[in-house]
Amino acid sequence: MIDLKEFLDEKYRQYNRPEFIETDPVSIPHLFTDEKDIEIAGFLSATLAWGQRKTIISKSKELLRLMDNRPYRFILEADETDFSRFGNFCHRTFNSTDALYFLHSLRNIYTTHGGLREVFENGFHRQHDASVAIARFREIFFESAGPLRTRKHIADVAKGSAAKRLNMFLRWMVRVDNRGVDFGLWTGIDPAWLKIPLDLHTGAIARRLELLSRTQNDWRAVCELTARLQHFDPADPVKYDFALFSLGALEKF
Repeated sequence: MIDLKEFLDEKYRQYNRPEFIETDPVSIPHLFTDEKDIEIAGFLSATLAWGQRKTIISKSKELLRLMDNRPYRFILEADETDFSRFGNFCHRTFNSTDALYFLHSLRNIYTTHGGLREVFENGFHRQHDASVAIARFREIFFESAGPLRTRKHIADVAKGSAAKRLNMFLRWMVRVDNRGVDFGLWTGIDPAWLKIPLDLHTGAIARRLELLSRTQNDWRAVCELTARLQHFDPADPVKYDFALFSLGALEKF
């Protein structure tokens, strides 16, 4: 286990550096400097983060161009004429109907609930539990009536979802290590409370390294893997996302 920790720490340092940003969806929030623009751009790009990374980045940029590359101002000030420009937007199963609901829901979150940061920080402060925070966020996100089809685009941990994209977004917003990739903006959430973003790459590598026994990539697997990684760094277990993802996706380990 000591050798494994040293190996993962080495891979963490290798990939957690600015050069990693360009080819990763985290590059999208890095296009902005205002905190609210960063978190909105991060949330939207994380939502679109499935499929080829080049396509994810391209589609995220397209979505933000439709928002005049001023996402916070757009969400607060756009009218129905502005919303009409999203009619042809589509990324895999996320289409214009979903985009419009997301924009209206984000407006509600920023005008009624204080914004994404406040919603998640309040959720974590209830039990210091990512599943509680994510479930609370989902409840608020869908408190306005909308199409049922859109609900699949926000993870439901109550049904066992691994919530990979939301956990990744939380990593971006919460972790601070001065290495240039994650932002560390949401200081009200302890990085120790975060859960590992689990996908096919991280799951496969974790099983190969005997860090994960569960065969399904679900919330139980997320909790199992995060608990194992806490032995290596209890204060910041999700830093090993850099190592596990890169070993699988980039090195084909």
